[in-house]
Amino acid sequence: MTLDLQAEHVDAVEKRAGSNGLGHETVFVDEFIDGILDPNKPMLGPVRDGGHIVANTAPGCWGPMITPEIRGGHEVTKPVAVAGAEIGDAIAIRIKDITVTSLATASGNDVMMNGRFLGDPYVAGKCPECGTLYPKTVVKGIGETAVRCANCGADAAPFNFANGYTIAFDGNRVVGVTLPQDAAEEIAHQAKKFAALPEKSIQNPILIFAPHHLVGLVARLRPFMGQLGTTPSHPIPDSHNAGDFGSFLIGAPHEYALTAEQLTQHRTDGHLDIDAVRAGAILICPVKTPGGGIYMGDMHALQGDGEIAGHTCDVSGTVTLQVHLLKGLNIDGPILLPVLEDLPFLARPLTAAEREKAEAVAAAWNTEVEESAPISVIGTGPDLNTATDNGLARAAKLLEMTVPEVKNRATITGGIEIGRHPGVVQVTFRAPLDRLAKRGLLPFVRDQYGVD
Repeated sequence: MTLDLQAEHVDAVEKRAGSNGLGHETVFVDEFIDGILDPNKPMLGPVRDGGHIVANTAPGCWGPMITPEIRGGHEVTKPVAVAGAEIGDAIAIRIKDITVTSLATASGNDVMMNGRFLGDPYVAGKCPECGTLYPKTVVKGIGETAVRCANCGADAAPFNFANGYTIAFDGNRVVGVTLPQDAAEEIAHQAKKFAALPEKSIQNPILIFAPHHLVGLVARLRPFMGQLGTTPSHPIPDSHNAGDFGSFLIGAPHEYALTAEQLTQHRTDGHLDIDAVRAGAILICPVKTPGGGIYMGDMHALQGDGEIAGHTCDVSGTVTLQVHLLKGLNIDGPILLPVLEDLPFLARPLTAAEREKAEAVAAAWNTEVEESAPISVIGTGPDLNTATDNGLARAAKLLEMTVPEVKNRATITGGIEIGRHPGVVQVTFRAPLDRLAKRGLLPFVRDQYGVD
């Protein structure tokens, strides 16, 4: 973003905030973008520091993947500015509530359909017959050939299933059961209803494909946000706002191509697919454009670590967030404070009994026990090794440590956890309280874990 555009953006944010610049107490969101996170476009809000955002989100992944009019692979909410947020700040997002509203969804392994995209099927869908880029589509019937180019009528979905399933949930959204063909097809004829698709969503619900390879499998629900973060400082497709999927943009043949240096500079890693980004967690995000621009989407009803199938149970839902502005934190990517039960065993705060034993050992050897608390630093990259290196380097910079020290701490007081294969990880460990205090993170850590 140029300096002139930045100044215009700041003026727009301040104008929306009103003369006192405090912003709104609550911002309600029911609008979606076309798949491109663009810092030059208007944002909603702003919400005040300490205020709330309430959103109705649309399913991510599969629905947008078969809707080539959507250019980012997902359908995320229009970003919300935070009053007073400037480049170099950070925004702490408390996830107050995530509620699934879909009655059913469909997902599975994907097959890219050659001839139906320009370089990247998530970003640049193309009609295989008339050649229209980002074509509008219409739905004709059900099944994998139901998505048709509105211009010429050709089968235009850039993806089909290698192995897929339709899964229906109980009324309280506790469990889901995968369905046979007749049930999947019955739901497909009422896809928007069963998807609980928000009114302003333009995606073709994936339920119309009626996949049914898996039948009778029971899965537990534990919803989280696959996309939650801040707007990058350059237009980036939403699903590619991370170091792994973002690598597909490097040298791409479509208009959203970036260099490796641009991707590193501009991305904010809002597409995490980390199952710990759920109700009760605190996610701290970098501000790389005036106002920050908080957006969300790609709610998952459930997911095992790694999202190894490439996709999981994408659903509609409602989300409530509370935001706090951290001036001058100057981080490059997200920091996560998971709920206690999501922490690795070694990273959890010491119990009173453990601390008593540790202090006895320390006293016997004439030393003191370090005051520490958990923190999880996110790393992303084209592969898991690169993502781990990225997370280690970010943690070292944040806490003014060497990378070897972070490695030791993650080994004996935490671990490296896979968010998404191929390249999103959490570097989780217990960090010294004085280092957390120096960066202004200690109040959030104390709130989350009750450390003294």
